[in-house]
Amino acid sequence: MVSIHPRIKVCCIANEKEAADAISFGASAIGLVGKMPSGPGPISDEEIFRIARTVPPPIATFLLTSEQTAQGIIDHHHRTRTNTIQIVDGLNDRAYAEIREALPNVKLVQVIHVVGDESVDEAYELAEHVDAILLDSGNPKLAVKELGGTGRRHDWRLSRKIVETCGRPVFLAGGLNAENVREAMDSVQPFGLDLCSGVRTEGKLDVRKLESFFNAVHR
Repeated sequence: MVSIHPRIKVCCIANEKEAADAISFGASAIGLVGKMPSGPGPISDEEIFRIARTVPPPIATFLLTSEQTAQGIIDHHHRTRTNTIQIVDGLNDRAYAEIREALPNVKLVQVIHVVGDESVDEAYELAEHVDAILLDSGNPKLAVKELGGTGRRHDWRLSRKIVETCGRPVFLAGGLNAENVREAMDSVQPFGLDLCSGVRTEGKLDVRKLESFFNAVHR
């Protein structure tokens, strides 16, 4: 059984009120989605910048970026000024050092889309370059890439292997809700939980679902 409560990141935040609501229930991080090829929640860089400015420390503000070059990610950060960058696709040439040099005070989180045993190896290889790994259920190989917000579970046995082997804090995303979060915590034992569609109704943050989720986690 899990002995400590995982950190909770509420993603797909659309405005200042959603950010404040998530934090009021106990979120330790919020996710702000930049331009994506598909999926829910993208907002403009101007909106990300504005929302991030309203979030008090020590809450983490995650910029979800689909940029794949170091310079593209650096430029995206300069427009948004979050304290954390979530790289949702593969980084060309694994140029993490270039991002670190340009943005030494910004945390880096790499998304691994869990599709099979190869994802365990990928997480192990990339973990040394970043501050945390986030496991999701997208598919970057599709013609229109899925890079998050699918609302689907992946194989939690593989997620558990990644938690045990990658040597970094691991956030679990993908289809989490109040009904399955205890199973997810017990099965994977992640450092953090990341949710979007599981606490939304018709695309809007639903405070009743949010309350149910936090109650389930702390039960």
